[in-house]
Amino acid sequence: MTADSTLTAASATELARRIRDGEVTATDAVEAHLERIETVDGEINAFVTVCADEARDAAAEADRALDGVETDEDLGPLHGVPVALKDLGGLKEGVRHTNGSALFADNVADRTALLVERLEDAGAIVIGKTNTPAFGHKGTTDNGVIGPTASPVDTDLNAGGSSGGSAAALGARMTPIATGSDAGGSIRIPAALCGVYGLKPTFGLVPDDSRPSAFGRSTHHVTKGPMTRTVADAALMLSVLAGPDASDPRSVPVEVDPLEALERPVDGWSIAYSPALEAFDVAEEVQSVVDEAVTAFEAAGATVDEVTLDHGYSMSELEAAVLPTYTTSILETATLLEEEHGIDLREHPDEVPDSLLAMVEAGERFGAADIARSGVVRTDFYDSVESVLAEYDLLVTPTLSYADIALEDDPRVSDWNWTLTWPFNWTGHPVASVPAGVTDRGHPVGLQVLGRRFDDEAVIAASAALERERPWDWLYEDAD
Repeated sequence: MTADSTLTAASATELARRIRDGEVTATDAVEAHLERIETVDGEINAFVTVCADEARDAAAEADRALDGVETDEDLGPLHGVPVALKDLGGLKEGVRHTNGSALFADNVADRTALLVERLEDAGAIVIGKTNTPAFGHKGTTDNGVIGPTASPVDTDLNAGGSSGGSAAALGARMTPIATGSDAGGSIRIPAALCGVYGLKPTFGLVPDDSRPSAFGRSTHHVTKGPMTRTVADAALMLSVLAGPDASDPRSVPVEVDPLEALERPVDGWSIAYSPALEAFDVAEEVQSVVDEAVTAFEAAGATVDEVTLDHGYSMSELEAAVLPTYTTSILETATLLEEEHGIDLREHPDEVPDSLLAMVEAGERFGAADIARSGVVRTDFYDSVESVLAEYDLLVTPTLSYADIALEDDPRVSDWNWTLTWPFNWTGHPVASVPAGVTDRGHPVGLQVLGRRFDDEAVIAASAALERERPWDWLYEDAD
């Protein structure tokens, strides 16, 4: 392995240590990742924008700052570490921000998002913006800006979405850490398909300063969070990102110590396992991988019981309930675009994907009564999860029903059955997708680890235990 490939294979935690210790420079780290992007991204299509000049300037400044410090305490925990930003919500002033839409292909951000400010204050260096479907509206990544993003494991398959560019960039070692956002699984879906780690924190733990509406219905489903190759890196990112801010009226003053949780044993814990959430149709090849993976918790000293979630609904009933909540949130996005930018998505059928227009039109058909009925189903599902967590420390379940989503136009993705992720946007619980293994065809499978609200530390502790018992770093060795 060359010096450059050693740097791109390193975790953010390791890279930050090496930079602090003077083994490598921030410039070395940035150049290695820029070279990696240049070498492999032509086939994967993870980056919408590469901030090469800006990253080099920031790295040079980081190296100068390192020369002037007396102790490591004067440096941020991510000093000199490259980070990739999802091109939706990850605003950086002066950098192109497309929202995954051809209508915004030339849009340049006029401010920096709080999420990005916190990462940069911790010393991270923005290396680029990663691909996403238009306004993050679906669970696969393709758009009219740069096209589809492929899985780094199999480029005939899609990376998943809507944070697909971030997941693919991680799996292909083009960045050590990346941001994601999750309204229905958009962190966890691509994490599962690309074989990386993605954490949706408890709703309200990571503040979101999105504008123009801080009180919108759509924001109530969306959580920003870390995407990484290791659990330690996700804990490090969460330690930087978590904490209330006045810009987000829904952020909460809850203290967490994710780094401490990394070494917390799960010996004696009780873990509930739901193979299909009593509603989903999970492919046998996925189920067998997950069944095997959950035994790792037993090897770590926990007990695992298969449980039933007593929500009482069929898949069709759950789908009928989620459609009003999700499509009206998409309609809200369309309305705000028209208010803020004077753009009516319905007047641009050549630039707006049919799937997005269909959601906008569906949202217009639902009314207050539909939302009210949806809230009842949502509450019943929430109660069923809480009932399990009253008896168990954690709930685990597959992330997805399938492991092989085609690069473009896979008919299965129009069905709500394929992702076991969106119910937990309803409930607001912290939940991660952890690499569980691969199918016989070599496709990654994700396992969701869900904890009690604001017990994100337990999710991290269990994820780290699984990583120790069943390491997954070998997944990235074939990225060359």
